[in-house]
Amino acid sequence: MSRNYKFHNPKGLYFINFAVVGWLDFIRNEYKDILLDSLRFCQKNKGLEIHAWCVMLSHVHLVFRSIDGQKPELLIGDFKRFTSKAIVNAIKENPIESRKEFS
Repeated sequence: MSRNYKFHNPKGLYFINFAVVGWLDFIRNEYKDILLDSLRFCQKNKGLEIHAWCVMLSHVHLVFRSIDGQKPELLIGDFKRFTSKAIVNAIKENPIESRKEFS
């Protein structure tokens, strides 16, 4: 889920989308829940104001803005970094997961 976003207006409203490396899917509720919990955490603690979102099988669409003075690129970077690590750990710990080579 790596990309360098360029946000020219720190208070602007932005549409971004991002995919999981290798276009792995969010078919398991456990992984989708990690993503949603991470969004909720960023809303509550990091100044993420979500206007719209859509979780597709292999990617996410997000319309957001950053409040509380947080730079949008740092906010999204923190969100993606935490979420990817949490999903990789969940894959490693899931005894029935067949996609261990991605973790």
